[in-house]
Amino acid sequence: MNSAFAMFVLDNARPGAIHFRMAGHLTHKSENITWSPGKVTHAEREQRMGHSGCVVWFTGLSGSGKSTLATELERELFKRGKNAYVLDGDNVRHGLCSDLGFSPDDRKENIRRIGEVSKLFADAGMICITAFISPYRSDRELARNIVPEGRFIEVYLDTPLTVCEKRDPKGLYVKARTGKIKDFTGISAPYEAPFHPELELNTEQCSVSECVATILKRIGLA
Repeated sequence: MNSAFAMFVLDNARPGAIHFRMAGHLTHKSENITWSPGKVTHAEREQRMGHSGCVVWFTGLSGSGKSTLATELERELFKRGKNAYVLDGDNVRHGLCSDLGFSPDDRKENIRRIGEVSKLFADAGMICITAFISPYRSDRELARNIVPEGRFIEVYLDTPLTVCEKRDPKGLYVKARTGKIKDFTGISAPYEAPFHPELELNTEQCSVSECVATILKRIGLA
């Protein structure tokens, strides 16, 4: 199936249901499936874990500090005996999303998949930390709607493009400026900043430890 011709549509009549639209036609997911409930409740998992499951969703330009903050946050939570795991944008493209490129439709599918995976982590009582550019508001809203209400914490790293490009830890901006990389966010592809993120941080002005402390306070684990 060519993802370049696909889009996902939320079904308002059935919360959480997502349909697949191909070439202008709406193809419903199979009706011959039944949800199989477990015997361990979400509350029981959280009691065992000692904290609530949630999704901390980092978004921002390449070089804004997403992976750095995500791994530092994970380490700090681990030191405190909390259960956390990072889903990193590059890492998931080595496996789960290895079949996707960087077109708008592929980006949408990439975020949808991560939204579903992060929901499972949160349901298991873990703190799922995601580090994805996730440049489109509609895609981030899709991820938010997948996760139960109140458990999605969007952290916007509002670091200026000039700073991100100066850092350029992977040498990607240089390649994008010379045309070696197409559809590069901030250069040849857009980034749509969040209107109302739960947190907004500027990693040019705040240190890593300060940013992590702010996030811990927001999720109630300061």
